[in-house]
Amino acid sequence: MSSGQQLKERPRASRPRRGAGGRSGSGGLTPKRIAILSVSVAVLAGGTAFVVRTSVEHSNAPKQVLGPDSFLALDPNAPDPETDILKEQAVQALRKDRLESTRDDRKKGLDPVEIAQKAPGGGGFTPADFPPGSSPDPGSNKALGKQMAEARGWGGEWGCLEKLWDKESHWNERAMNRYSGAYGIPQSLPGSKMASAGSDWQTNPATQIKWGLGYIAGRYKTPCGAWAHSQSTGWY
Repeated sequence: MSSGQQLKERPRASRPRRGAGGRSGSGGLTPKRIAILSVSVAVLAGGTAFVVRTSVEHSNAPKQVLGPDSFLALDPNAPDPETDILKEQAVQALRKDRLESTRDDRKKGLDPVEIAQKAPGGGGFTPADFPPGSSPDPGSNKALGKQMAEARGWGGEWGCLEKLWDKESHWNERAMNRYSGAYGIPQSLPGSKMASAGSDWQTNPATQIKWGLGYIAGRYKTPCGAWAHSQSTGWY
């Protein structure tokens, strides 16, 4: 048999079939692919179940309402950006009114302090009536404030404290800022923050001064620090 005939009679080697994508192989699900797909489905199903369960638990959880007790547990001296923004807005509103008054030849030097006829509520507290016929000595609140400041070791900074609360409230325990709603001698915003110093915060100057001194100590260290901030920004 010639070599040419031998080459013709050799059987051709079978070629692997190609799938629709042009790749060799059957294109079916191999054990490896089945395992990967099973794991993916399990992870997806588990994640979905977790999200659904968490959503149901949150929707069924009892709603927590912030009441006086929980409010008093908060740190009254902690930074409060929202309150600071309200203070800044009140200062800007006062400046705007003063500017307009000079343009219209109206009364200059507008005073933001109003003397409330009824102590405001807030934070779940009921508004309180002022003691009937109360007409305190104009110097009594200042005298009390000076005494309490000296007890804290701030006798040398009495001038700063006096100027600060002269500006804020005229040392009147009924003072309310008509722009921001801040209340009391130290102009707490809201006034109910002073309940951490006593339940009579609405009417008692000593309670208000106690809270105010604590607020100054916690945020500005000293009355002069608070006065310097007030001078630069218009609030403290």
